[in-house]
Amino acid sequence: MTIMNRLLIRILILFFLITNQSIAQENIMILKLKDGDVKIELFPDVAPNHVKRIKELADNGKYDNVVFHRVIDGFMAQTGDVKFGNSSSNDFDLGRAGMGGSDLPDLQQEFSKLPHDRGTLSMARSSDPNSANSQFFICFKPAPFLDNQYTVFGKVVEGMEYVDKIKRGDESNNGSVSDPDKIISFKSL
Repeated sequence: MTIMNRLLIRILILFFLITNQSIAQENIMILKLKDGDVKIELFPDVAPNHVKRIKELADNGKYDNVVFHRVIDGFMAQTGDVKFGNSSSNDFDLGRAGMGGSDLPDLQQEFSKLPHDRGTLSMARSSDPNSANSQFFICFKPAPFLDNQYTVFGKVVEGMEYVDKIKRGDESNNGSVSDPDKIISFKSL
């Protein structure tokens, strides 16, 4: 092997390492909570339209100050109602949080074989599988009964201990939270 070939191979390897790192960073987001930062990996290969929506809303600041309106101990924490759940908006209405979405159209489901394990991020929706919009939830524990029923789009890779500290809701009222915690910010890395 000539020196030129070795040099070319090393350059190609370096290029692929840098490219893979850039692609990996592109799919990492930071969810800032009151107790600390949560690092989330998105799955664009599994749910490309949902990932695109989450990134668009997050990078435009739409999730900042949105409350965790439904939090059920041992199950999940739900947030993402950018219409009624943004505590700094004139439209904020805790009684209606969970009923709204964004100004963007609903998404077609992108169900996959990925399980709803601890730390999974999945889209909330109504009974219509094609009604996900902006709301999502993070699983506290595995929830296999949700598999192939809701679109998984990401997973917590660091900081799940901060998700565990999100204020829980009233079990007798489907997890409704009277004085909810909120997202401080949600941005791409």
